[in-house]
Amino acid sequence: MKHLLLVMIGGGLGAGMRHLVGTASLRLLGFGFPYGTLTVNIVGSFAMGLFISWLAARSSGDETIRYLVATGFLGGFTTFSAFSLDIATLWERGQISFAVGYMAISVSGSILALYAGLWLIRTVHA
Repeated sequence: MKHLLLVMIGGGLGAGMRHLVGTASLRLLGFGFPYGTLTVNIVGSFAMGLFISWLAARSSGDETIRYLVATGFLGGFTTFSAFSLDIATLWERGQISFAVGYMAISVSGSILALYAGLWLIRTVHA
């Protein structure tokens, strides 16, 4: 239960930060390109790399801070950071084909699922 609370607190803070970055990017750069999403994906992935490396270098590998920061905050900020970590983990284990397959299936499957959802609702409400 403690871990769930940590994830929820971190996730709320991360989602709030994602909203602020998105709002700021719209004001500064306009609506022509998804700069906010691009920013949180890249910054979140970089932050995940920093955090996981720092955590791994610690002898304790404290689960409490991992739940709060990695799963919670960075998960709320962008799930792309977790996706990137999964790919890096597979790649570093030498599971290159799994990493590439996971990447291809995740991206194409997610886009196809989004279109399936759009199609379903548009069909039902047509």
